Amino acid sequence: MKTVFVLNGPNLNLLGTREPAVYGAQTLADVEQLCAAACARHGFRLEFRQSNHEGVLVDWIHEAGRLHAAGELAGLVFNAGAYTHTSVALADAVKGTGVTLIELHISNVHAREAFRHHSYLAPVARAVMCGLGVQGYPLAIDALAGL
Repeated sequence: MKTVFVLNGPNLNLLGTREPAVYGAQTLADVEQLCAAACARHGFRLEFRQSNHEGVLVDWIHEAGRLHAAGELAGLVFNAGAYTHTSVALADAVKGTGVTLIELHISNVHAREAFRHHSYLAPVARAVMCGLGVQGYPLAIDALAGL
């Protein structure tokens, strides 16, 4: 059984209370349930995690990379939050491990502040999804299943 990693970066633990007009009313626990259902449909094992710390996220990408090298990873869905726009370290971790990455954002980052328009992850991602709300998560898992 292959694993899907779903990683969430800074402030995503605040889903449901942080700017609900932008991010919606669903919580991170609700997102995890959506991901679990999508993984179950495809026979995947789910690793669902959140951290506000860049180094922890790098370590988890490395962990996913070990599964990738062993042929046990379907892919990585990553909502890096603000680190998307600032972290060369996360992009280097993805590039260095060779994991299949779908970059995901709940809001349409291109319709927001200019600093959100640049992604360090996009060049190392298989795909970028944004603006579909939390429904983007199960859609990203469906996409991994189709690759």
